[in-house]
Amino acid sequence: MPRAPAHVPGAHTRGGNAMMRTRAGLLDGAIRAFAERGLRRSTMQSVAAAAGVAKATLYNHFRTKDDVARALLAAEVDRLATSVTGLPAAAALGVLAEEVAGHPVLRRLAADEPEALVALLGVPAARWSEVVARLAEALGGVDAAAAEVVAAWLAGLVLQPGEPASRAEAAARLAVLLPPGDTPA
Repeated sequence: MPRAPAHVPGAHTRGGNAMMRTRAGLLDGAIRAFAERGLRRSTMQSVAAAAGVAKATLYNHFRTKDDVARALLAAEVDRLATSVTGLPAAAALGVLAEEVAGHPVLRRLAADEPEALVALLGVPAARWSEVVARLAEALGGVDAAAAEVVAAWLAGLVLQPGEPASRAEAAARLAVLLPPGDTPA
């Protein structure tokens, strides 16, 4: 039986998979550290400790705490978009609303570091466009204008999450406003 080549371009390697698992573990640790201490009081040491790794391991992946925070934000956007891909619009919006409203890091920042939260939401235009595009894709290819409205609504939930029933009602109403035929079946 022929053996597979040692490396196929574009294929994941064991080392690459291990690096991705380590990075994911570091970001999980960052969630725990930032949710417990906030961004300002968290250190690279506290992130490493929460991830169960040596500080040097964290520095192999990220140079600064701001780099960790940016990577965490990007990973969370991807996680959320992936979690709703293929769901009907109302269900997808409901899931997104609950995830955003209950995210432990966002809740900690809203309570203790509102200036950091505002800075986090004030992403550069290019990054905001990426988030909107990812959201449009996750919602079954809605147009950019509709995705922009949804993104703005979700950003509002970060600042003022409200009650679960009101979030669910808002999600259902917003889903009705999305362009027909663009949402998943």
